[in-house]
Amino acid sequence: MSPVLEIRDIKRDYRLPGGLFRQDKVIHAVKGVSFALEKGKTLAIVGESGCGKSTLARILTMIDAPTAGELFIEGKRVDIAKDGLSPEMRRKVQIVFQNPYGSLNPRQKVGEVLMEPLVINQTDMPASERRERAQGMLKKVGLGPEHFNRYPHMFSGGQRQRIAIARALMLNPSLLVLDEPVSALDLSVQAQVLNLLADLQDEFGLTYVFISHDLSVVRYIADEVMVMYFGEAVEHGTRDAVFSNPQHSYTKTLFAATPRASVENIKARLARKAAA
Repeated sequence: MSPVLEIRDIKRDYRLPGGLFRQDKVIHAVKGVSFALEKGKTLAIVGESGCGKSTLARILTMIDAPTAGELFIEGKRVDIAKDGLSPEMRRKVQIVFQNPYGSLNPRQKVGEVLMEPLVINQTDMPASERRERAQGMLKKVGLGPEHFNRYPHMFSGGQRQRIAIARALMLNPSLLVLDEPVSALDLSVQAQVLNLLADLQDEFGLTYVFISHDLSVVRYIADEVMVMYFGEAVEHGTRDAVFSNPQHSYTKTLFAATPRASVENIKARLARKAAA
C-alpha cells in the first residue's frame, strides 16, 4: 500500500537582502527532510521554536513550495511552483492552526464558516445539502445545531478549535496537518480535543501530521515521532522507540528539559472532579 504522504529530501531556503555593502544572506529553514506516512497513522514532529516545524507544515499543506525536493500526496507528485494546485489536491490536505480564534472570520457565523469550503470547492452542491453537511459536522465535533448561527466570539477556546477541526473536515480530506492545535488551550480542554481527534481519526480513517513542542501530548497521540533541530530531522522512529531509547543527543536533551505532564493524569483528575 502506497503512503498517503511522502516527502523526499525537502529543503526550504529564504533569501534576505543584504543591502548596499553586504551580500544577501540565505536562511536554510528546512534541510533535506524525508519520510513516508501510511494511512490512518499519526506522525508527530517535535522540536524547539524555530527548528523548521511550521515551515515544513506550510510545505506539506501546499501553502509554500519547497526550494528543492519532492512531495507526494497519495502517490501523486505535487509541484505547486511548476503546476499550480488543483482543486482535487487542495481537498486532500487541510490544516488546523494553533490559534482557533485567529483562523476563524469573526464576521461569519459558524454555519457560514463550515459551508464556505463547500461553496468554493463544490459549486454544484445545493445550499440545503451544504447546510445539512455543516450541521452534521458540528455534531461530529461535539457541538449542536443551536451553535450554527452563532459567531466565533461567543465560544470558548476549546469550542473554537472544534469548529476549526470541523471546517478542516468538510471536504473529506485524506491528510490533516495539525500545527500546535492544543497549545493555546487549558490542560483539561487539551485532553478533550485530543480525544476528539483520536475518535475522528478512527471514524474517517484520517492521517495526521501533528506538530507540537509538548512531549506529553505527542506521547499520547503519536504513532511515529520525528525530532527536528535547526531544520534537520535528527531522529525518526516509532513513539515507543523514541521515548524509551532516544538516540540523538539533542533528543535526549529535549526530553530531559521537558516537564512531565501526562494526559492520562489530566483525564484522571477530571474524572475525580466530576465524581466530587
